[in-house]
Amino acid sequence: MFSKLYRLLVASPPKLLVLGFALIILAGAQLLTLPISSAAGQSTRWIDALFTATSATCVTGLVVVDTGTYYSTFGQIVILVLIQVGGLGFMTMATLFAVFLKRRISLKERLVLQEALNQSSIEGIVRLVRKVLVYTLFIELAGAISFSLRFMFDMAPGRAIYYGVFHAVSFFNNAGFDIMGAFRSFTMYVGDPWMNVTAMLLIVLGGIGFVVLADLVDFRSKRRLSLHSKVVLSMSGMLILIGTIVIFTFEYTNGRTMGPLGFGEKLLSAMFQSVSPRTAGVNTLDIASLRQATQFILIVLMFIGASPGSTGGGIKTTTFAALIGAVNTMIRGKEDVVMFNYRLAKERVYKALTVTLFALALVMTATMILSTTEDHHFLMILFEVTSAFGTVGLTMGLTPHLTLVGKIIIILMMFIGRLGPLTLSYAIAPKPGRVLYRNAEGKIIIG
Repeated sequence: MFSKLYRLLVASPPKLLVLGFALIILAGAQLLTLPISSAAGQSTRWIDALFTATSATCVTGLVVVDTGTYYSTFGQIVILVLIQVGGLGFMTMATLFAVFLKRRISLKERLVLQEALNQSSIEGIVRLVRKVLVYTLFIELAGAISFSLRFMFDMAPGRAIYYGVFHAVSFFNNAGFDIMGAFRSFTMYVGDPWMNVTAMLLIVLGGIGFVVLADLVDFRSKRRLSLHSKVVLSMSGMLILIGTIVIFTFEYTNGRTMGPLGFGEKLLSAMFQSVSPRTAGVNTLDIASLRQATQFILIVLMFIGASPGSTGGGIKTTTFAALIGAVNTMIRGKEDVVMFNYRLAKERVYKALTVTLFALALVMTATMILSTTEDHHFLMILFEVTSAFGTVGLTMGLTPHLTLVGKIIIILMMFIGRLGPLTLSYAIAPKPGRVLYRNAEGKIIIG
């Protein structure tokens, strides 16, 4: 019986990914229930520990209790480890240990890595994992040093270094966890260029994906970027620019957010709020005080999310780009979707459409369920669900007040959002049978 169950769970890379993330979450939740994990020395309720462990492993940042005041240093370190493992992926971490121990990486493990890093082939996958480690350590170290130096103006050096390391790891992995206390996030640094620029760089570098980072590092020698990198960088830049303009326009006169700030601080906060929905989850403005139009544009940005092979979630920038390309192709009466003088395969467009519709169905279903279980207005619920699916972590204040059913739904949305709807569907779907024939072509009227 156990052998059959084992074969069922690890028969394919998607199933192994789902099982691996689930086991890490359960182990983390068990540690967070221990009295040593809370600042008060009391056991944490299992559902709250499970929620926090899921949020950390799925690099989301939604919390039902304040991380900075509720959890002890031990509990915060557990959360930090879960963030790092969840951001890089447990198979990436396991491969790194295998490389250090000079153990051969099997074909099965390379296939799982291919699925985990969202690559099209296993060629060079172990080299990419090595680069992932180097880039991660370098960027997180640089971010930790920058944060620590600034925190030393506000607190003791030892505490400043701890805060610097925690937030550097959290932000690069697009987790959104903070230990500032009282659910404040980085609102006290709304006009601080040092903190804002450091945080935004960490978020963007973690969100564009390791493949793009490798491409950028090798640009000096190769003098060219891959199509994937061009699409990711152009789409990311466009979304950040549009988000900044929209948020700046809508919140400019809002007395509860940007109104009291100077022009430079307004522009900085607008850019920060545009970058953060790319699945980071940290904020310098009070999200609940934003105008509804601003909250809605944040929902759109959270739904799109980060880029493939990154620490973020959402439907991904390349998916959105493929959809825009398909619409543009149809409007112009062309046959092929062309990006940067390259024709996009139709299967890529079909996959983008499938991912988007699947994600919309998940968000709509979860929102309808929470609309019946939670006594809050619709936009707040939609915001919470989209934030969970996009593994963002921004909230309008609903998370601490979720019912038991609400917590379970949000846990599932964070889990699905981190793994990706297609990966989860491949994991639970039966093995497709052999197709012996194709049906005759038919026509329907569209539009």
